[in-house]
Amino acid sequence: MKLEIPKNKKILIVGLGLLGGSYAMALTKKGYEVYAITRRESTIEYALNHGLIKGGTTEVDKDLISSADIAVFALYPHTFIDWIEKYGKYFKKGAIITDVTGVKGCIVEKVQAALPEGVEFIGAHPMAGREVYGVENSNDKIFEGANYIVTPTDKNTEYGIETCKELGKILGFGHISELSPAKHDRMIAFLSQLTHCIAVALMTCNDDNNICDYTGDSFRDLTRIARINEDMWSELFMLNKDSLISEIKAFGGELEKLRRALETDDIETMKKMMRVSTERRALFDKKKKEEQEEQ
Repeated sequence: MKLEIPKNKKILIVGLGLLGGSYAMALTKKGYEVYAITRRESTIEYALNHGLIKGGTTEVDKDLISSADIAVFALYPHTFIDWIEKYGKYFKKGAIITDVTGVKGCIVEKVQAALPEGVEFIGAHPMAGREVYGVENSNDKIFEGANYIVTPTDKNTEYGIETCKELGKILGFGHISELSPAKHDRMIAFLSQLTHCIAVALMTCNDDNNICDYTGDSFRDLTRIARINEDMWSELFMLNKDSLISEIKAFGGELEKLRRALETDDIETMKKMMRVSTERRALFDKKKKEEQEEQ
């Protein structure tokens, strides 16, 4: 099913932080009419002054909600669910709702159940971001070449799924894929949440304030994401804790294997692990290069 999103479709973004603002920037540049609802008046003023949105409010504007053809929610998971349960009734029949939330299993069914008949929620996860926050750091370049995951269920229509995918293409994502909400959460526990746990642990396991005087690129690369939003990430961790605990155990097992090899002077085990690591990274790099060449 080939689908295009006409430029006369009105897009509403709820939550105008880094991702919400970057969505607004990208969509406005593409010629779409973008509006926003967010908590702070200063955020609306910034977005208006910098041409990110056509209009916005800090109030729950029923007319604005009911006029939206597509709505993107860039809120924390619990806040998103609460908002939909209170105000989702104002969306018009035919509206497509999507999100940027980093977990899906605990959200998708609740949101779908809370929306009125004829309003469709299709989950999405843009695998893009920065170590800064707020609308003032909005940058549509973060989407270029990045991955975009759509998480449909049996309650979604082909139209809803294709609309969500087309939105990802318009935003500039390089690769768009589909996962069930459950598989998404298992993959994200490994690919995103575990990596943040490792970065945090690296920064908390040594309290030497002078490490910046000695570090090289490897430490900087590994801890790039250690400057972390504790409210958002702790909520994401708890909402996906079973999968994340499983990944932490698996990672700990590999680290323990290295420790035992060191203790027993088992150089061959260390070399074997390093060879596997190098081979897997080479495959990762090869696929990434092939995808870039196709674009």
